Amino acid sequence: MPAGVVDAAAKGVKLERHALLLRRAAGAKQLVSASSHLLFRATVLATLGLVVLFAVHYPSLLSHSFSLSALPASGSRSSSSSSSPRSRHSHRSLLGSGTSSSYGWGAAWEREVRRSAKPRRDGALSVLVTGAAGFVGAHCSLALRARGDGVLGLDNFNAYYDPSLKRARQRLLASRGVVVLDADINDAALLERLLSAVPFTHVLHLAAQAGVRHAMRAPQAYVASNVAGLVALFEAAARHADPQPAVVWASSSSVYGLNTEAPFSEDHRTDRPASLYAATKKAGEAIAHAYNHIYGLSITGLRFFTVYGPWGRPDMAYFSFARSIVAGEPITLFRTADGADARRDFTYIDDIVRGCLSALDTAGKSTGSKSGKKRGPAPLRVYNLGNTSPVPVTRMVAILEKLLGKKAHKRVVTMPTNGDVPFTHANVSHAARDFGYRPATSLEVGLRHFVDWFVQYYKVDVRGGGNVLAGKTAKRKSMPMSAAS
Repeated sequence: MPAGVVDAAAKGVKLERHALLLRRAAGAKQLVSASSHLLFRATVLATLGLVVLFAVHYPSLLSHSFSLSALPASGSRSSSSSSSPRSRHSHRSLLGSGTSSSYGWGAAWEREVRRSAKPRRDGALSVLVTGAAGFVGAHCSLALRARGDGVLGLDNFNAYYDPSLKRARQRLLASRGVVVLDADINDAALLERLLSAVPFTHVLHLAAQAGVRHAMRAPQAYVASNVAGLVALFEAAARHADPQPAVVWASSSSVYGLNTEAPFSEDHRTDRPASLYAATKKAGEAIAHAYNHIYGLSITGLRFFTVYGPWGRPDMAYFSFARSIVAGEPITLFRTADGADARRDFTYIDDIVRGCLSALDTAGKSTGSKSGKKRGPAPLRVYNLGNTSPVPVTRMVAILEKLLGKKAHKRVVTMPTNGDVPFTHANVSHAARDFGYRPATSLEVGLRHFVDWFVQYYKVDVRGGGNVLAGKTAKRKSMPMSAAS
């Protein structure tokens, strides 16, 4: 066969193979295109299905509009606040709630937040106060506002005690221009947004799950609030605020636990907690050390000693004893195994407020940044805030009896081993040295202020022999905070 014919045949075979490859490639391209269209349609359908499923199961999150400090009239949200506290105010998880989508973030929201947090005078602080509708938080917020500092509050209004009292404090704060957001410290997205929106100079972290004995019934609540919540707050302050604020937070005298040296000093050991509550507060102090070391956060821990006064916590002994005395119900007093009365270093709220504000004023600056770099060591401090004068609980009851004009029905039992300790006694020399802390209110004077508020708030007729309290709080006129606030 001639060479030309062979070459032509070979070229024809090559051309046929090339055409076959092109046809295959075109077919594959059409297959990929068809598959892409099919995948896109399946994705759209799946997304629509998820949206429908989400709308069916979580309609409240789609329709909820968040209102800043929507100060209801007395009783106007109390039923919803107390009827399902677990579903409404529970800690959604130990690491973060992820519920930020429920907040109506926007220009109006941000303006309201900035307005409340804006200082009213040159050189004043801008403070985020967590637990602002709580006892100490409300007093501190009012004191900060009164001296011209900017204050933004945050509280989850849980039902550990009557939320209506917290709402009443919220309304009082609103009347002074302080916004209190209805939110949880475990909502990491909200904390990040707040600390990004406002250049807070300080955070006063008072939100916590309180109560020694309650920890035996609800241990996870203490871990969620006192440990995970503290971490969430430190994370936001260390990694999302620019500049980093200084943090002052509430530890507790309970960290001294089984310590028998008196008075309790910051130099004493605190590695033998007598309750889970105390253990979570001790854990908080260790966590504070880590965030100070790693991120350069300026952190001050305050160990409060049995705080009492107007607008107080109903679960505290002085408050619950007052209610029981008025209602004619028995009260339980503890004695140690050797027959000694339990003693407490009762500290009046005005003295605690002065200590908190002085700690804020002397906190020193954080040295870290959002990039993770720090310029050097930052202040890390811990202080006792107490009255330095332990008083037998029986003496406190006697003062209440005199002020209320009615004798208590006492039942004396041996102190159980459920977390209570026989006595507390604060050494406040470090706080006195560093920021001039000097408690000035005797138990007699402090309880007089408390009873004055108590009888007005609950409409108790002391002159008529006392009015039985049935747990109801009818319409009442709000009484101002005490003098230092």
